[in-house]
Amino acid sequence: MTGSDHQAEQRAGLLAAIVAYGLWGLLPIFVKLVDNVGSPEVVAQRIIWSLLLIVAILSARGATGSLIAVLRDPGLMRPLTLSALLIATNWLTYVWAVNSAHVLAASLGYFLNPLVNVLLGVLVLKERLRRGQMVAIAVAALGVAIMAAAALSTLWISVALALTFGFYGLVRKLTPVAPMAGLGAETAVLAPVALACLGWLAASGGIAFGHDVRTSGLLIGMGAVTMVPLVLFATAARRLPMATLGLLQYLAPTLQFLCGVLLFGESLSQGQIVSFGLIWVGLLLFALDSYTSARRNRLVPV
Repeated sequence: MTGSDHQAEQRAGLLAAIVAYGLWGLLPIFVKLVDNVGSPEVVAQRIIWSLLLIVAILSARGATGSLIAVLRDPGLMRPLTLSALLIATNWLTYVWAVNSAHVLAASLGYFLNPLVNVLLGVLVLKERLRRGQMVAIAVAALGVAIMAAAALSTLWISVALALTFGFYGLVRKLTPVAPMAGLGAETAVLAPVALACLGWLAASGGIAFGHDVRTSGLLIGMGAVTMVPLVLFATAARRLPMATLGLLQYLAPTLQFLCGVLLFGESLSQGQIVSFGLIWVGLLLFALDSYTSARRNRLVPV
């Protein structure tokens, strides 16, 4: 791959990451619209409708063979089964947290996640950090530590979200599979459990789907809300270093944080305000270091 090709890959990955994290940042608004539906059903509906949408898109492209090939490959299905379990746990924790008025705790999880990504990048992928990046991460980590100390009672939510999504990103980065085919395989793995859950809810009279047009439409929409950012994230994960991917992720929890405070009226402490400022200082330092490094590389003669 030439230098220009690599830069194009990086730009495409950067755009995919920004859009994915932006959509995730606004996800609490959508989840709140179905707060009358139990968390297990919301997650089960996400799985089923995501799978149906992926199959429909692949069929329209004449590309269902790519999904079938992945499903028949044990070497790919082993890591994808692990990533499926990780993302399902993440979804269930997140939906429960939002519907239980813990949007700020959920946002903290995704403030922690970039640090998990950076740590995994250094320890597992042997990525190297420049001095400026280390300073930026240290400032952001201080902000996250202050925020965590101010919310110890719900810290388990934050830690669970950070770890499940951090390891999910690592598994997807290391698994050589196209984003949509990979997500299709993950949802196919989870589909039997999701169908069993919906069947049990229907038999016990506790299923929300089908009770009214609004709720049913929103649950169907969960397919697109789930699929689009995950496919974009998988695209970004294949093209960007984990450290860069991790720091960009602060966009999502920042938007979630603002949703919790401005839209849903969750209380904001002075410690959270300080930590919020430190996190953004760290993010700006990281962006400045990346810009300076890219400019320096352009000036070096080939």
